[in-house]
Amino acid sequence: MALLASCQSNNDPTPTTTTSSSSSSSSSSGSTSGSSSGSTLLASVDLTATANAALKNSGGYIIVNSIVVARTAQNTYVAATQTCSHEPKKKVTFVNGEFFCSEHGARYSTTGVGLNSYGAKGLAVYTVTVNGNTLEIS
Repeated sequence: MALLASCQSNNDPTPTTTTSSSSSSSSSSGSTSGSSSGSTLLASVDLTATANAALKNSGGYIIVNSIVVARTAQNTYVAATQTCSHEPKKKVTFVNGEFFCSEHGARYSTTGVGLNSYGAKGLAVYTVTVNGNTLEIS
């Protein structure tokens, strides 16, 4: 008799929030800040590229390397995994100032904290550093 394995994966990253003060006026971010030195660079976003024009406006977002990158205010950005922690589906976007999964309605704050029962596991967030016209996500 064969046993069936569960199709659900628990490989979602655990939510992380890193806060530190920025030593340079050219570095800015939303829920996380500071230098990306010593961290693995997950993505780099050219703010002057036409493909990233959504980041010119507060509330605008793009998806790069399965990471949702959103602008929350002038020169302030946040980034989180596109994979929902409720079920491992790449359905997370940025809506009304929060991360939102369109699959079942999971909601997360910009720091990755779950805002409803579907988002209770939290969402992995990343450090965003502004370096001139480039965002560095680590």
